[in-house]
Amino acid sequence: MFSAQDRDRVRLSVLQLAESDPRVVAGAEVGSLAQGEGDRWSDLDLTFAVANTIPMLEVLDDWTRHLVEEFDAAQLFDLPSGASIYRVFLLPGCLQFDLSLTPASKFGAIGPKFKLIFGDAVEKPFAQPPSASELFGYAVHHAVRARFCIERGRYWQAEYWISGTRDYALSLACRRRGLSASHGRGFDDLPPETRAIFTGALATSLERDELLRALCRAIEGLLLETGEVPDLAAKVEPRLRELMAAWDV
Repeated sequence: MFSAQDRDRVRLSVLQLAESDPRVVAGAEVGSLAQGEGDRWSDLDLTFAVANTIPMLEVLDDWTRHLVEEFDAAQLFDLPSGASIYRVFLLPGCLQFDLSLTPASKFGAIGPKFKLIFGDAVEKPFAQPPSASELFGYAVHHAVRARFCIERGRYWQAEYWISGTRDYALSLACRRRGLSASHGRGFDDLPPETRAIFTGALATSLERDELLRALCRAIEGLLLETGEVPDLAAKVEPRLRELMAAWDV
């Protein structure tokens, strides 16, 4: 497993690469390490501005070759986001490195976890988390799909949708309490009684009755987290309770 020293060594190498590359005009650290909140297991997140006249993929591919040669990095996937491109690597010791590039004219913080290292950044509005109605809407959609999959005997797919229902409901619970809902970051910080409710939404087998039980608990938990969407919840609740009832079909 990687150490903090391994992570620091990769960080220093990439920053030296950036500062020696005339195509790159600014750089910043993002994520938990940008605010000193990281721990032994934190991954490395660095972002850089590329001169507007330079194709970003040209720089990204050159740097990828460097990372492969120096650190035996494995390229996992690319994730376009607005004007930026994120490339995710897995290094020996299971160190994850998220590298992102953005045109210089659009390079700036999209959230509070951004520490400029060199160059300049533009002012940008912070990305907003999903609204309560969006989280609730996805949870309801997933609950419906889960019940229909159970009726079709597609139990693996049903479990997928039940998990999604639970996760969106937990995200709604986090949002109500001012916790981060992104990628489950706030789930462990929810009150014990809230976590206990959703523990019952974990399916312990792929048997029909167990899937129905887990779905019902996920829906019950969801209906307790509707304080931000009372009107929508009032309209949808009778239909959700239909999903929890026995069907004669």
